[in-house]
Amino acid sequence: MEIGVDTFVEATPDVQTGKTISHAQRLREVVEEIVLADQVGLDVFGVGEHHRKEFADSATAVVLAAAAPMTKRIRLTSSVSVLSAADPVRLFQQFATLDGISNGRAEIIAGRGSMVDAFPLFGYDLNDYEELFEEKLELLLKLRDSEKVTWKGGHRPAFTNLGVYPRPVQNPLPVWLGSGGNPESVIRAGVLGLPLVLAIIGGSPLQFAPLVPLYKNAAARAGHDASKLKIAVHSLGFIAESTSLAVEKYFPPTQASFNYFGKERGWGQYSRSNFDASRSLEGALYVGDPETVANKIIHMSKHLGFTRFFLHLPIGTMPHEDVMKAIELLGTEVAPQVREEIARWEVAEGISR
Repeated sequence: MEIGVDTFVEATPDVQTGKTISHAQRLREVVEEIVLADQVGLDVFGVGEHHRKEFADSATAVVLAAAAPMTKRIRLTSSVSVLSAADPVRLFQQFATLDGISNGRAEIIAGRGSMVDAFPLFGYDLNDYEELFEEKLELLLKLRDSEKVTWKGGHRPAFTNLGVYPRPVQNPLPVWLGSGGNPESVIRAGVLGLPLVLAIIGGSPLQFAPLVPLYKNAAARAGHDASKLKIAVHSLGFIAESTSLAVEKYFPPTQASFNYFGKERGWGQYSRSNFDASRSLEGALYVGDPETVANKIIHMSKHLGFTRFFLHLPIGTMPHEDVMKAIELLGTEVAPQVREEIARWEVAEGISR
């Protein structure tokens, strides 16, 4: 069981003061958070990709590379790379470079993202949404698997027998597929034999349970060893010394963030009752003291079968010291409990994954 953190490097107005942190300051803070995550024994840190003023994560590989020389063990991944609006050649080069700097700790989570800000910025038509992703994923995997590639597609200039450099330390460079729960994307990951990341930010995570056999069956039919494929979950949450303190600190920015972005998407107002329901054992938020959060990760892992868990920190703007404390508690208290219990349970159940 791998435990980690991911972030969108948010820079939104503080709900208490109304002040907005600069992108530069938030970027420096994220580097400190990655370094701490490594020091407290977490397995992975992910940085997302957006192209709007509320986020400072448009150059994901650069952020991760800034932390790479100051870390020793933690894996460094995008979360996600918006592949539909990217050039797969440049994306591969950036993460192969990160892989070299980190000596083999880079990963890519490829996805379509939950926002469409990258499409007009880079000149892509949303009508080509599906075609763009499928074509670019095919090219990215070709680049990963072969030093020299010949390519012809509908959305990028063709090239013949050209090398793409640098080559990564890892062979192959890990590429995961991110999904918000769309069955077609889950099946695609299985057919391609790619590890899968499920973004579960609302409702009951147990509603995602049917996707796991769908994914593994698709992989098996395509000739892959489904038992070796990894499944990760990305969910929102926060940890403090007590559950009451975690709730006190986390509810205001959660409500502000859900209402801000929900207005764009036509969602209803996010209330305290929504929040409390989501932080129950069967809900999507992982909020509380270390034992509460650990027990929920264990519960969901046993039901969903995931082998990696990302706690998304923070939501909106939260004090840097609170985020650092949450990372410390995740690494020193939550992760050991989860790893020990899952290992014990797998032995008792005869599970090998």
